[in-house]
Amino acid sequence: MSIQFEEKSKSFILQTENSTYVIQLLREKFLSHVYWGAKIKEPVVEAMIKSAGRASFNATTDGDREFSLDTMPNEYPAYGNSDLRMPAYQLQLENGSRITDLVYESYEIVRGKPALKGLPSVYTESDTEADTLHLTLKDELTGLRVILSYTVMKGYDVIIRSAHLKNEGQQKLKLLRALSMSMDFDHCDYDLITLSGSWIRERHEVRRALVNGTQSIESRRGASGHSENPFMAMVSKDAGEESGVAYGFSLVYSGNFLASVEVDQYKTARVAMGINPFDFTWELEAGEDFVTPEVVMVYSGNGIGEMSRTYHRLYRNRLARGRYRNAERPVIINNWEATYFDFMEEKLIELAKAAAPLGVEMLVLDDGWFGKRNSDNCSLGDWFVNEEKLPGGLNNLAKAINEEGLKFGLWFEPEMVSPDSELYREHPDWCLHVPDRYRNLGRNQLVLDFSRKDVQDAIIKMVSDILSSAAISYVKWDMNRNMSEIGSELLPANRQMETAHRYILGVYRVMEELITAFPEVLFESCSGGGGRFDPGILHYMPQNWTSDDTDPVERLKIQYGTSMVYPVSAMTAHVADSPSHQTGRVTPFEFRGNVAMAGNFGYELDATKLSDEVKEKIKIQIADYKRLRGIIQYGDFYRLLSPFKGNHTAWMFVSEEKREAVVFFYRIMNIPNDALFRFRLAGLSEDLIYEIEGMEQEISGQQLMNYGLNIPKDFAWGDFGSRMFVLKAK
Repeated sequence: MSIQFEEKSKSFILQTENSTYVIQLLREKFLSHVYWGAKIKEPVVEAMIKSAGRASFNATTDGDREFSLDTMPNEYPAYGNSDLRMPAYQLQLENGSRITDLVYESYEIVRGKPALKGLPSVYTESDTEADTLHLTLKDELTGLRVILSYTVMKGYDVIIRSAHLKNEGQQKLKLLRALSMSMDFDHCDYDLITLSGSWIRERHEVRRALVNGTQSIESRRGASGHSENPFMAMVSKDAGEESGVAYGFSLVYSGNFLASVEVDQYKTARVAMGINPFDFTWELEAGEDFVTPEVVMVYSGNGIGEMSRTYHRLYRNRLARGRYRNAERPVIINNWEATYFDFMEEKLIELAKAAAPLGVEMLVLDDGWFGKRNSDNCSLGDWFVNEEKLPGGLNNLAKAINEEGLKFGLWFEPEMVSPDSELYREHPDWCLHVPDRYRNLGRNQLVLDFSRKDVQDAIIKMVSDILSSAAISYVKWDMNRNMSEIGSELLPANRQMETAHRYILGVYRVMEELITAFPEVLFESCSGGGGRFDPGILHYMPQNWTSDDTDPVERLKIQYGTSMVYPVSAMTAHVADSPSHQTGRVTPFEFRGNVAMAGNFGYELDATKLSDEVKEKIKIQIADYKRLRGIIQYGDFYRLLSPFKGNHTAWMFVSEEKREAVVFFYRIMNIPNDALFRFRLAGLSEDLIYEIEGMEQEISGQQLMNYGLNIPKDFAWGDFGSRMFVLKAK
């Protein structure tokens, strides 16, 4: 890990564990991207430079017919000043013009990694863990100064980028576009991987070849969203899990985003990522500044799996925070699919009494405990106890749950308000809205205007009062609709298009205040399941309800795709009833358990109605999970067989010392007289001999990775079969 400036070639050379990133200063003015890839200990930058004269349609720079910004690989390009490709930023001057001319001014190399004002970010616990390069550019005419920041982290193949824009001039500037990063690749022979889907079908892996033109994913929903995730990877055509080249781009942000690749006329590829310019502007008065979210860029020369494991380790250890960051997560039972809104205190206590002997460690009370909430058409915002359901209040309920040996958790949806609520009747102006326009509902609710400090303060107080009222060990923080009529009553007309970003900044402030005030509480994010599963939220809440879809067959794809960038410790996965409440599919209990155990484990069912046979199965599942959860939640994760490519899925978890591993294998359909099947493992030590629980064989890691593991003859009969293999080195 190092950053240095090489005077001879006027180049900045960033070194990570196994990669190199090179920027060259051209003509003392322009920052040109030279290289990002496998490590070069002593790069000869002059030998990396490529240039060619182009047709006269390209505007030239400084009167040099051989040089054009439209063909130069640019680190933070503007639009209109001869570079006609996708810009990283754009602003409007008071005279209406939109042309800027940023020129290199200075650089600074510092130890450590500065935090971003008001935004989540990767952090260090010591300045020795990182080096940061600040490159300062300035437009003399407007006084705009832009500081581009690049951080390298000890032990990780990452480059972390953000941009800080300052108005140091006399006139007002309006940002029309302020992306976090832009980078030019010298060719486009890559596949693009994104994570796409919908509610209850989130983060499916989509892989497609880059083609001429612009290909992008984005959100205009006010949150990162179910349909696209703020992540993309460019991978070599031959890239698989353990071979080939992969470049990952992950935005640490929870609102509207854009991730885009433009393949131009010369077959170069420009990658850009940041806040979505759609419906966004930001006024910069003289002296004001704007900080973009950061993008975590990962290089892997050993396949897509290595890229993922780099993200997993970084996000587990230097993005997530708090006492639960590396702590084993509890086994939970949630009452939602057991009762929905129809419960009383006695029912919850009965549920705890039934769950405790099975090994469950926490009961979570979901929606319906507050106001007059007996359905989803009222009471959001009325964060006080429904005493008809809970006559003793939360304190008595929590005590009763604790007496059964379980901790107690609680569901909130703090960002929403029901029109039928005391809060809305008192403060109808507190929701996002546009004057004289109809207020459209989603799930019978409106979105509170978290761009307003008075709204933020009110929510902080209401939630704090509840959390202080009882022994609450866990919060499930939900957010169940996308934004419409995005406007704020307190913002002037010229700042209305700042609302969506100000909203997210408000959410971050509220979360920061609450997790600081209640450090002993395990916070889990939820947004209709996976509608806001992003690195920004992970900075405040170390786990996320992965999807509202608890069908285990669907969960294979959801969890597989999510693992492309997010660690297993961030994924909550529960066993639910069969038939599935989302798909109607009937699956064996063992299959549901083996899928859910590949995450933070729990149950969504009525423990008071279980047969003795199912109770015994649950006891075995929980006992197995408790002895293995350290490896599952914090081991290295390897994807072995993809649910997007066939009838089988497999993945595995390996301890840091490679002496223990847990493998899950799943077969969807039972095909009569099918071919015999084996699959190869990964991540083991070639030199160790492993014992496999339930099998009499002792097999070397070399054989398990090169030949593989045969599916046992006694594998489950019928559809939806699964098996867990536990490996221990002798």
